[in-house]
Amino acid sequence: MTMADRNAIFKVGIVFSALALLAGIAASVSTLPVYGNIGMEMELKPETAEKSGDILRTIFGELSQRQILKPSHLAVHLTVLLLALYSLASIAVIYFFFENTHAIEMLFVAFFVLSFSIEVFRLAIPLARIYDIPSLYLLIASRIILFERYFGNFSLFAASVHAAGYQSQQQRNAIVVIVVTALFVSLSAPVDTHIWDSSLNVRSGYTSMFPIIEVGVFIITVSSFFVATIPRGSREFLFIGTGSLLVFLGRNILLRTDTWIGLPIGLTLLAAGTWLICTRLHKIYLWL
Repeated sequence: MTMADRNAIFKVGIVFSALALLAGIAASVSTLPVYGNIGMEMELKPETAEKSGDILRTIFGELSQRQILKPSHLAVHLTVLLLALYSLASIAVIYFFFENTHAIEMLFVAFFVLSFSIEVFRLAIPLARIYDIPSLYLLIASRIILFERYFGNFSLFAASVHAAGYQSQQQRNAIVVIVVTALFVSLSAPVDTHIWDSSLNVRSGYTSMFPIIEVGVFIITVSSFFVATIPRGSREFLFIGTGSLLVFLGRNILLRTDTWIGLPIGLTLLAAGTWLICTRLHKIYLWL
């Protein structure tokens, strides 16, 4: 893939993430006024759904009963909007700093940050309750979210594999493999559109298998960046590996948190990890 092709993808990503952010803001006009409505709050809580799998609630234990750690649809809504804003800002910065830098890994890092803009589809749940939207559209939105999350995971994995020595001329093949794999996972998982958790995530099947896949991809990704230090002869990949660790932690929190405290913690980890990855890759390729 030529640098011109890659830059064109960056530009499309900027437009796409901007549209996603605008869609989230537009949805806010209808959804924000009802979050404080007790009746709507009850409607948004399915009777058989469990709380979100927020890692912070597990860490804080008994403190999770305090107000700052109690579930809030408004906090979830703001998290979704900030993820779209993060996606737009990150892809714009990547384009600005890497427009004339042939960094192989940056295409896949861009795919990773761009995937967060799709989180606005989580707002389909409150919109469906307000406007009585057929469950078919909620099913489509849920599968799009599943695709986005695995596409983002596999994209960062691909970036780490390229850093460790995967040949650059096989980028197109890597993209096809990522898309097909993410499609297979998102379309094969059973989804129940009548049940969702407090972070506005629809319940899907294989709840024990998919987390194992995510952890496995996470371990290989971080390890690959660390291993890249040897063949590439640069200690900068140690910082990049650390950055990938931070973005995975921040991502896990922001995709599942339903509390106010999860927003600043997750966003800080995600932003810090992205900054480490991008600045260190730019430093590596600046001298090539």
